[in-house]
Amino acid sequence: MLSFQLNEVVSLGKNYKLYINKKLGNGAFGDVYKGENISSGKKIAVKCEQVRKDHSSLLKSEINILDYLQGGKGIPKKYDFIQTPKYNFMIFELLGPNIEDLYHLCNNKFSKNTILSLGLQMLNLIEFMHSRHIIHRDIKPENFLIGTGKKNSIVYICDFGLAKRFRDKRTGMHISYKEGKKFTGTACFASINTHLGSEQSRRDDLESLAYILIYLCKGTLPWKGLKAKNKDEKFAKILSKKINTNNENLCAGLPKEFSIFLQNVRDLQFEEKPDYSYLRELLKQINTDGIPLNQVKYEFINIFEKRIINNSENKPFLLENKESKKDIQNINISKKGTKSNTNNDSQNKGSLKGNDKIK
Repeated sequence: MLSFQLNEVVSLGKNYKLYINKKLGNGAFGDVYKGENISSGKKIAVKCEQVRKDHSSLLKSEINILDYLQGGKGIPKKYDFIQTPKYNFMIFELLGPNIEDLYHLCNNKFSKNTILSLGLQMLNLIEFMHSRHIIHRDIKPENFLIGTGKKNSIVYICDFGLAKRFRDKRTGMHISYKEGKKFTGTACFASINTHLGSEQSRRDDLESLAYILIYLCKGTLPWKGLKAKNKDEKFAKILSKKINTNNENLCAGLPKEFSIFLQNVRDLQFEEKPDYSYLRELLKQINTDGIPLNQVKYEFINIFEKRIINNSENKPFLLENKESKKDIQNINISKKGTKSNTNNDSQNKGSLKGNDKIK
């Protein structure tokens, strides 16, 4: 057994290595680190999960979802799954920073067309997931990332740790409506029904998207940053604020289409299929500049690329080194007995994942 320190490189079988000091971010569970494909030299991302006593694996469940979504535009490529006695590792495509971090990079201000174009891509990604009978259940700016290189204008969706099927794989039947469910997601962007303990469905992913669009337009949400003594009190305050803030006040100063978008998805019934085309048209109607939304030049791309060029020490982009110290210092991995489940569809096990945190 080997004990790894913060500045060491971890070998994952014969094909990959992981950089302990280059933490990219956190998922719904587990941490994500930068790594490298040893044979090709391509950079990858590695999501780590400590093996549980009962040997159940949330990471393996996430991989099952990701495998089912492979091939879709904006879906990260999965390359490998490696099991060791104490840790499981998912190897996948290395992407750029997430929307939240890019927003901060631009001083919390995106142009109207950037917001609309990003919103259109996020909507298309959610529709694609729903077409595969999967709901994400944690739609937020941090879970949308941009690509790298020639793909730096493509938005990707990531972190499927909380995702689940909303239709039975065998029968095609929609899951049943239930109440009293444990909260799942991120409080700031979760739907009202999620706060109330209702089983989530397609409508909840889209209500979260509506909150993202409003947040990007206004720089905040009425319930963001509320103070509370504990988590339960904070969640209660957020729910109360959401319920008591009507659409007109929430969307004050914004084109009416944002309020219509939010009301449309809030009015959906539990099993009702959203009208994605109508929602897309609402976003397009806001665009009065005549520039097609799929041709918008994002203002953050040049800023981000300049930061990479100036990053002479090759550190994770704006990532505080102190965050890399959490949970990873005591990793113990046996060189023997390592299992590797390579994705046969991937000829070159190159780079992947993308919880590329900038904070």
